Amino acid sequence: MRVAIATDHNGVEQKSELIFFLGTKGIEVVDMSKDNNPTDDYPDFALRVANAVSNNEVDLGILMCGTGIGMSIAANKVKGVRCAKVSSEEEAFLARQHNNANIIALSYKAPLDDLKIMIDKFVTTEFSNDERHIRRINKISEIEK
Repeated sequence: MRVAIATDHNGVEQKSELIFFLGTKGIEVVDMSKDNNPTDDYPDFALRVANAVSNNEVDLGILMCGTGIGMSIAANKVKGVRCAKVSSEEEAFLARQHNNANIIALSYKAPLDDLKIMIDKFVTTEFSNDERHIRRINKISEIEK
């Protein structure tokens, strides 16, 4: 599995820890925000990850900023992206199982152990393929057209 990760200037330390964590699970991580600086803008990094997911260059994406909200809003502008702003293990699970989310957005302010739990749940959960969820996702895709 290949996962893209990016953060704005908030969360650089957490990103390094999360890249290491994912590596211990055998996941290849593509760091799409190696050029962080104190005046960077989160939409630039959200777009990098969203495009990589949309173009099937990676399987999933992880975004972090102060709240995760801005990253989520920006990523969801890219066709084919279903980015969920996640704040708990349950939300990470349901984002994948019910919504087939392909990117999660997180707040760097969450404790590192919580970030690891949410990310682990996100990358290990499969989409349910339940008819009702497929129907709903298809309706979302129609909106993009």
